[in-house]
Amino acid sequence: MRNRQAIALLALVGFFLALYLWLHQIGVGGELKCGTGGCDTVQASRWARVLGIPVAAYGVVGYAAILAVALAALQPAALERRRPALLLAALATGGVLFSAWLTYLELFVIHAICRWCVGSAVTITAIWLVALAGLRRKDGLTERG
Repeated sequence: MRNRQAIALLALVGFFLALYLWLHQIGVGGELKCGTGGCDTVQASRWARVLGIPVAAYGVVGYAAILAVALAALQPAALERRRPALLLAALATGGVLFSAWLTYLELFVIHAICRWCVGSAVTITAIWLVALAGLRRKDGLTERG
């Protein structure tokens, strides 16, 4: 249960990080508060959109999905089931892989680092580690779904 609570809290943090970046990208959030200028470079790069959609929007949707699953997994009927833990691990794995690709782009293609993006990468990595730890737990989890 604690793993799922931690994932929900981390997903909420990630959601607000991504929302801040997304609001900036669509022109609603005003100027980015970064301190290094790297955030503006990253957000203005051609890699700030994937398939025409701002990268931060993917983050908003991804973190919202993780938050929704984590909250649903905290319901009494779901506490004993393994399926929510598997779904959380799968979502987090997708998020970590996407974040790793974006970090690669920042470091080796764009040559700029966005502090907000680093915060999101750390957050999704923490979610992934907690989700994997939740998979390893055997106590009380059944195989019935």
